[in-house]
Amino acid sequence: MCNHTGVTYFIILGFSAFTDVWLPFFILALFIYLFTLLGNCTVVNIVYLDPLLHSPMYFFLCNLSIMEIIYSSVTLPKMLRNLILEDKRISFIGCAIQMFFFLALGTTECLLLAIMAYDRFTAICKPLHYSLIMSRQNCCQLSTWCWCSGLLLSMGQTAFIFTLPFCGPNVIDHFFCDIPPVLKLACTDTYFNEVAIFSVCVIILLVPFVLILCSYTQIIHTLLKMRSVENTGKAYSTCVSHLTSVTLFYGTASFMYLRPRALYSLHTDRFLSLFYSMVTPMLNPLIYSLRNKEVKTSLSKFLKGHLCHK
Repeated sequence: MCNHTGVTYFIILGFSAFTDVWLPFFILALFIYLFTLLGNCTVVNIVYLDPLLHSPMYFFLCNLSIMEIIYSSVTLPKMLRNLILEDKRISFIGCAIQMFFFLALGTTECLLLAIMAYDRFTAICKPLHYSLIMSRQNCCQLSTWCWCSGLLLSMGQTAFIFTLPFCGPNVIDHFFCDIPPVLKLACTDTYFNEVAIFSVCVIILLVPFVLILCSYTQIIHTLLKMRSVENTGKAYSTCVSHLTSVTLFYGTASFMYLRPRALYSLHTDRFLSLFYSMVTPMLNPLIYSLRNKEVKTSLSKFLKGHLCHK
């Protein structure tokens, strides 16, 4: 890639224009990052330790938590470093690597949320075939497919951007190496690249979303026909948790990557990117634990056992 560019590093501005609030934001960002790590690590631990949670739904939830840990770690440590140090540089290769993992994990989350919706559809609409359809082998294959698809699609997008010539401006007016601010620095017409990337983003976001929509249409239809109030309440609880995550993730991601070029706003996108890179990974453990009786019970047993051990 270096043969196509005269730029060897980028400067990430981040909060450089807001020098008066860097300390409060540093404390807030550090708290969010630590809480994200703690919350998602706790989910992974209780799913691993409690045999009652060894089911497909919690297997995919565990995958989602692992993904959120890595996802937040791709951008937040560098962001925290830039807040306290004057040197805000990131190497050309480092920027490409950061974008690669950021896009890969975002794509993986899209696919995981779709698979989790399919899991709920199978459990509620086809309960007699659930254990066969969502067997351990099938769950592992679906999970592997999500991760590998995210890596492969991200590799193509990242290569498509960083093989462009970057010959002059190297200041990224953003908090990390995201697609729109990096494309703006290319020393060539990027219209074709933007159309191609937009098309890929439409496929990555809309295809899983349509699958989620179809799954929940069938789920709602089935729930309306259920006579058991207890079963309906349990199914409703797990579905609401998943739909909340879907709304948070797809709402911000769609607004970021599926807008016409004329509606692009650098200032809006900078703060919106903070939401889906910082807040969403922090909220997911809360969403799934606060509304899920089994997770709350397992968490209570985990905390009691840990305190008694001490």
